[in-house]
Amino acid sequence: MGKKSEERRGPSAFDRHFSEIYGPRWPGLRSALAAPPQPEAHLDGLVKPYYLDGASVKAAQALGVRPGDEVLDLCAAPGGKTLVLALALAGTGRLVSNDRSPDRRGRLRRVVADHLPPECQTNLLVTGYDATRWGLHEKARYDRVLLDAPCSSERHLVRNPGHLAVWSPSRTKTLAQQALAMLCAALEALKPGGRLVYSTCSISPEENEGLLERFAAKRPGLWVLQERNLLLPDEADGQGPLFWAVIEKLP
Repeated sequence: MGKKSEERRGPSAFDRHFSEIYGPRWPGLRSALAAPPQPEAHLDGLVKPYYLDGASVKAAQALGVRPGDEVLDLCAAPGGKTLVLALALAGTGRLVSNDRSPDRRGRLRRVVADHLPPECQTNLLVTGYDATRWGLHEKARYDRVLLDAPCSSERHLVRNPGHLAVWSPSRTKTLAQQALAMLCAALEALKPGGRLVYSTCSISPEENEGLLERFAAKRPGLWVLQERNLLLPDEADGQGPLFWAVIEKLP
């Protein structure tokens, strides 16, 4: 590997990259990312507690699921957000929880079986399709779609030296391109007037605000942004990172 390639990957490149984005805030943010996560017990309505980041609950609740809705959780594993959506439906409507990975899908099934009461499982279907192609076989079906996209997950990176050692900006670009394809598919699956929540646990603007800008250029005039939020652990009592945007599909 050449010197220039080495300079573009690994911990030093990671810190240079995010120092340019966050400036003097970066050292404190990096320390907060390296601290142990603080999952919270999600209790109400479950057979037993499920622990997840409080920011994740906020993102799932932002979807505004109502009893009777047809809901798609496009990248559902490991399953925390699916639990939030299923409880909101309370056994009514339909919830499709999808994940392409067989291993992650197996974990999703276990989370559902272990935590949801039986009456909240009867309307839930676990599937394993390619999220980037969903709109090809189901168009304008769902009232609510959640896309918690696979992302750079920098909090995991800073706590995993092996993964951080091979980090490079090209990985972020690849994940952002994949997320854009998924977001387009999610919009196609959504009914006119329906609501879509796009979320990531990334701190990269390229996967968050920047991706919304690309989405606006790729699907102009089809949707409006209702709200967007970014919770970072240095200013959110250890919660996050989590970015989420609430999108409405125009009639």
